[in-house]
Amino acid sequence: MSSDTENRALLPSGLHDLLPPRAAQEAATIRALTDAFTAIGYEQVKPPLVEFETTLTGAADNGGGSLAGQMFRLMDPASQRMMAVRADITLQVARIAETRLRDTPRPLRLSYAGEVLRVRGSQLRPERLFAQAGVELIGAADVSADVEVVVLAAEALAAAGIGGPTIDLNSPALVAHLLNDIGLDDGVVAQLRVALDHKDSGAVREVTRAHGVAFGSAARVLDELVNAAGTAEDILPKLRALDLPDAAAAEVDRLAAVVAGVRATGAALSLTVDPVEYRGFEYHTGVSFTVFAAGIRGELGRGGRYITAAGEAATGFSLYLDSIMRALPEPAAAQKLYLPFGSPAAEAVPLRADGWTTVAGLAPETDVQAEARRLGCSHCWHDGEILTLSDRGGDAPTEI
Repeated sequence: MSSDTENRALLPSGLHDLLPPRAAQEAATIRALTDAFTAIGYEQVKPPLVEFETTLTGAADNGGGSLAGQMFRLMDPASQRMMAVRADITLQVARIAETRLRDTPRPLRLSYAGEVLRVRGSQLRPERLFAQAGVELIGAADVSADVEVVVLAAEALAAAGIGGPTIDLNSPALVAHLLNDIGLDDGVVAQLRVALDHKDSGAVREVTRAHGVAFGSAARVLDELVNAAGTAEDILPKLRALDLPDAAAAEVDRLAAVVAGVRATGAALSLTVDPVEYRGFEYHTGVSFTVFAAGIRGELGRGGRYITAAGEAATGFSLYLDSIMRALPEPAAAQKLYLPFGSPAAEAVPLRADGWTTVAGLAPETDVQAEARRLGCSHCWHDGEILTLSDRGGDAPTEI
């Protein structure tokens, strides 16, 4: 396409411009989130947008996976090593913890905010470039750490103006331990993962029937798991009644302990459990969760347990600003005060100190009020007084 015919407003799929006043609203929302993190001891770090890909892919232990397929890769001309644009910030914070902060006492509480880029979006989140804000709690294996991050996710959202989220708990390792106990080859596991991710009980039965000798009684367990989703209080007793291998049963016990811990804090949260959820938790290794808000497309955030490359137990969450912005109302129009051309700069200083946003005229005006309206101002500075402008040009301004 030639430069003469190219639509310069067109952006690649999944990317978008954020315009006024939503851009300012997003910045304010990020500040509200990070202030909530700071208030209970999480210190902010800022990793780079691009780094060597080996530190961005994640581990494959205990049911975890990799984000390699979601990363844009490029060659570093200086080192001749492959780099990648981060698809998630969690693993970067883990790298900082195990290298630059390796001698800092544990548990280590770190927070962050920044943008990530992914190769493709999903049906619920077509956006490929979006901001994240979150925390990582590193070096704490106790249930109390899981409880802290779940409650903090809800508290941070409340600080940003979103109340009453639903926390959907799961454990990616639960199904992984069950399948490991059966001893299936990778191809069959991949088939089952796809069927379980889509909550397709028919497809699960097809796979189990085709490999009946390998599955045995586990086929019935998988069939019950795929249909076991609902409130925590309803689902946990059903999971405990299943004939699970010890490692998988331990994951159910951990889920129950986290639910009990959250309830003990007094936080009025809606807690649900989905034991087969795996998409989006590729590198998580224990109790994990997704945050939803009623009527909002896509999840507000995800979090959970993982193991750092240094072998430390860790947990945390990432909140997604694109979904959070959809959950917030449109921002109110800013109250802008127009300063006519030639107004002394010193006059604006106390006005801004009082909270006004001032817009200075840059050329002589024939009609000051009309120019103020044209620039989207709600008020005008005149002879040392603030005048309120009406929406209709013919009406006289009101002094305040």
